[in-house]
Amino acid sequence: AAGIAPDAAVIVATVRALKMHGGVSKADLGKSDTAALMRGFENLRVHIENMRSFGIPVVVAVNRFSGDTEEELHTLIDACRSLTDYGKDGIPAVLCEGWAKGGEGAAELARAVCSLCDSVQTRFAPLYKDEDSFTEKIEKIARTIYRAAKVEFSSLALKKIKEYTAAGCSHLPVCIAKTQNSISHDKNLLGAPSGYVFPVRDVLLKNGAGFLTVLAGDIMTM
Repeated sequence: AAGIAPDAAVIVATVRALKMHGGVSKADLGKSDTAALMRGFENLRVHIENMRSFGIPVVVAVNRFSGDTEEELHTLIDACRSLTDYGKDGIPAVLCEGWAKGGEGAAELARAVCSLCDSVQTRFAPLYKDEDSFTEKIEKIARTIYRAAKVEFSSLALKKIKEYTAAGCSHLPVCIAKTQNSISHDKNLLGAPSGYVFPVRDVLLKNGAGFLTVLAGDIMTM
């Protein structure tokens, strides 16, 4: 889709969320657990890979919670910086305390973003082409970004895709609505799931806005 290519992406991560992806229950997220944090780091790694697949450099903002330990915070920041596949210094990661300290708490993040924009050339490339069919666009996102092995379309979704294509709307981009709690469509698939079936339940044409909304799994819209 047409638009302004971003110079950099900021991925916000928390110790608590990554420990959850590492198998820690919500009741125990306040307990220090660097082993679970590193298991959950695989989730963040996928998000970093996804952004980098678009040719966009990445900064990780580690949003600090009051219960986070120094060991956990340093472990997460060091893990990002160890991803040297993306450069000798890895992925820049900075502590963000804007919620507690206002602008001062986010100043380091701002400096890191400015430094990245000034020093790294962005080579933004969309995942799919406008002329790809709706099903091709959905499958490319599901396989590349969500790591699915296969997309399963309901008969209703296929019927509506056919109608929208016949109406001359297949050039539009797609917006996939799914759970925010997993890379997949299933909130219970934590960490870095892959090789699963991605179910497309329904599609909704937003012709005025200019995109096709894809409903995956049991997600509901407002």
